[in-house]
Amino acid sequence: MTDPIPADQPSDLDAVRSRLEATEQQLANYKLVAADYENARKRMVRDAEAFKRYAAEGLVKDLLTPLDNLDRALTAAKAAGESGPLVAGVAATASQLLDALRRHGVTRIEVGPGTPFDPHVHEAVSQQPTNDFEPGQVVLVVAQGFQLHDRVLRPAAVVVASAPPAGGHAG
Repeated sequence: MTDPIPADQPSDLDAVRSRLEATEQQLANYKLVAADYENARKRMVRDAEAFKRYAAEGLVKDLLTPLDNLDRALTAAKAAGESGPLVAGVAATASQLLDALRRHGVTRIEVGPGTPFDPHVHEAVSQQPTNDFEPGQVVLVVAQGFQLHDRVLRPAAVVVASAPPAGGHAG
């Protein structure tokens, strides 16, 4: 087997090795830049999708208070024994608003008495000693919570059961 580069020319061999190392370094740098570019492109696509998905968040949060007020009006009307056309109109308006929000990914956080307290979607506004519920369960829903897709817009405000005082009876 013969050596393709004569041994009497070591400087040529060193030059070729140097050029090969430089080329390999350039290739490695190119691969890093290409990977950075691809990661940035993916991040931009992900950020654009998230922006589009949650673009209405501010508007939705602003609409939750009027929806709460419509619900309060319906509760007060029912408590007063009202059932006329004004009550029906308020109920229809609340239902239409909730349906419109639902079409855009807004849902109520399902919670009721007896539901286990979940700090990810519930906000405990107080605790109530009681024998009627296990400690850590929801006793009363003070305000409904809402989500936009998988993001909590407003946690449900709840009263949470605690153990009754020792030797006492709590209702």
